[in-house]
Amino acid sequence: MGLTNLNAVHLSSAKITAANDAISSLETAIEDITVNLSTEDRRRYGSINEQNKLFVNKVNDFYQSQANLSSPEVDWEEFTKDHTSRKTMEAMISRLESIITRLNNAKTLHDYDNYQAALVDYSYTTYKAGTSAPGFEDKYRELKQFFVKNPTSTAPPTENKL
Repeated sequence: MGLTNLNAVHLSSAKITAANDAISSLETAIEDITVNLSTEDRRRYGSINEQNKLFVNKVNDFYQSQANLSSPEVDWEEFTKDHTSRKTMEAMISRLESIITRLNNAKTLHDYDNYQAALVDYSYTTYKAGTSAPGFEDKYRELKQFFVKNPTSTAPPTENKL
């Protein structure tokens, strides 16, 4: 028999509530700064690439260390606020992406466990339907639609009936 219950750790109701409350708090905390950009806006403003981040950081370094060399036409107070905000948001995004990766990994294992258990139940249903046990023939008909025979099908192996 294959591996089952790869992730037998489950969140309690209290932890689910706490996580959802934390997400709601985060949504509330950042709602003033979030902006919905249209597809056209995203194309227009783009994303700063790594080379340009290095350029911006170097300009910031010069401003911090030798402000007398900085252009008087730049609002340096706003530049500094933008730079600090972007670094803060980048750090938050990195942490959130890590959380999302870990949640996806845990979900993947739960999905695998569910699918394997469903295959076991399908095999049992197939067996019981073959014995004409009440109710199993209807259940079998409902479930077998998910295993249509085609060249790329991943239908579960059927049990040999002796």
